[in-house]
Amino acid sequence: MMDHQFYSHAGYSTENGMCVCGDSLELLTNLQDESIDLVVTSPPFALQRQKEYGNEKQEEYVNWLCEFGKIVYQKLKNNGSFVIDIGGAYEKGVPVYSLYQFRVLLQLCDEVGFFLAQPFYWHNPSALPAPIEWVNKRKLRAKSSVNTIWWLCKSPFCKADVTQVLTPYSKRMRRLISNPEDFIKHEGTVRPSGHVLGKTSWCNDNGGAIPSNLLQISNSESNSQYLRICKKLGIKMHPARFPHGIPEFFIKLLTRENDLVVDIFGGSNTTGMAAEKLNRKWLSFELSNEYVASSVFRFESNIILAKEDYDRIINGAFVELPISSNQMKLQYD
Repeated sequence: MMDHQFYSHAGYSTENGMCVCGDSLELLTNLQDESIDLVVTSPPFALQRQKEYGNEKQEEYVNWLCEFGKIVYQKLKNNGSFVIDIGGAYEKGVPVYSLYQFRVLLQLCDEVGFFLAQPFYWHNPSALPAPIEWVNKRKLRAKSSVNTIWWLCKSPFCKADVTQVLTPYSKRMRRLISNPEDFIKHEGTVRPSGHVLGKTSWCNDNGGAIPSNLLQISNSESNSQYLRICKKLGIKMHPARFPHGIPEFFIKLLTRENDLVVDIFGGSNTTGMAAEKLNRKWLSFELSNEYVASSVFRFESNIILAKEDYDRIINGAFVELPISSNQMKLQYD
């Protein structure tokens, strides 16, 4: 790619990253090809009712999102991953589920070149009954509380290490590890499922259990630093935040310290905060300066300084940074 200079509107930066106000399509273009380890994001969903955070119409959504996917593909390292939290929706006027998220997947794989490493499903136990028309009013459908998360990669053998996201053992598993003879009477016992039970393969303490691809994480934060400062200053919070646990899980699974993590729909910058805590380099791109301004509250606990930064950004006094593609590559390598 030609090395050319551009001016990015950086809202703020930290020791490890930078939140930039601008169009992700333009900002991504100015990054070095094959320089990103992970893109993890929650784009605006293709809902029938227009939302204040700028969702696209369903009929235009697939092509719109895949335009971002094409550039992400170029900028990812060959062993990098693209993780998309993409919620479901109904067709207009009828209780029929839209296939748009599956059409996105097929186009990203068939036309852009991604592989589907694994589908994940995020269950939000605190989800409100929706859609209202079919769930609350007519009572024709169950409430939607599961989002699809596509984990896409450029190579079938992309960088990943499930030992970084082990979960606590169940009480029964802890008993099995402590007293295997109580559970496995004969080495090599074959279960009806076909699994062969052996003390050496099933009873080792590996530090935790392998997680499933169903992530149960409540999206009900009520007292985070971000929310506290928003409330204290009377500033409208982002209406469609996803929980810290989602980007945290995939950052741990798919990257190592000092790798570069990018969120192309930054919103309130949950991804940047997760990457910062895990000592990853990060970039967050967000089109709305209002959301960039309030997202600084995740990083600045001093309310006076937080308000000063917010006012600076909301009034358009961005930090102008001359960044070339090579400079950005060097800065975050």
